[in-house]
Amino acid sequence: MTSRGPLHRVCVCIPTYQERASLPEVLRRVRQAVPDAEVLVVDDASPDGTGELADRIAAADPRVHVLHRPGKEGLGPAYLAAFDWAARRGVDAVVEMDADGSHQPEELPALLAAAEHGPGADVVIGSRWVEGGSVHRWPWHRRLLSVGANTYTRLALGLHVHDATAGFRVYRLPQLTELVAGPVASQGYCFQVDLTRRAVEAGLRVVEVPIAFVERVEGSSKMTGDIVREAVVLVGVWAWQRRTRQLREHLAGRDRSRWHHLEEVT
Repeated sequence: MTSRGPLHRVCVCIPTYQERASLPEVLRRVRQAVPDAEVLVVDDASPDGTGELADRIAAADPRVHVLHRPGKEGLGPAYLAAFDWAARRGVDAVVEMDADGSHQPEELPALLAAAEHGPGADVVIGSRWVEGGSVHRWPWHRRLLSVGANTYTRLALGLHVHDATAGFRVYRLPQLTELVAGPVASQGYCFQVDLTRRAVEAGLRVVEVPIAFVERVEGSSKMTGDIVREAVVLVGVWAWQRRTRQLREHLAGRDRSRWHHLEEVT
């Protein structure tokens, strides 16, 4: 298997909305864990002043940057804007992570190492649901929702990934640029599932690294009924498209075999 190259330039992308209380500590820990990485805060015009606070932090730290967006449009568009920003600056990889403290910055070196060591990987997912992964301070219904969503996704889309909804990830460029070259319909957390299935279908090497996920202390979860419904519908559509494509390929292969047989007979 071809070895991937080293990651010289990394950008940690952190979307924010109403994260004023948790952002300073998260940024401090990220800068300590991966001091050579660039950090991009993508703020969707948070009314609590998160963007302005990020600007003040960036003014004192040349490796912290802020991208201001005009309003709240969802996780997918925020990450797409971050990916474009990072790609235009020639980074080797981008990291997705939350600003609420649920993703532990101290685990960043392990995720980046998985992308580099041995054969490396094109996509590294910080996984809650592989051996060694864990979730802390989650009520039983949140655990059930996450496990159920990932099981549904894995079976419907034929994925080998156990935590396709995870938001703590490393993507190599230019592989990431190719994944998002087409339209990305998902707005909420289903964005993570969308990119996972695209990576698997593109034949990229996707690996999972166990992480400890810690429920936020400040603020409230952004998981809503609309986000759950979007995920259920989109995964169903993608599953139907996958089955249809497999059927077409099967029929095309059978037709080719029939013609080859007729040519041999005649």
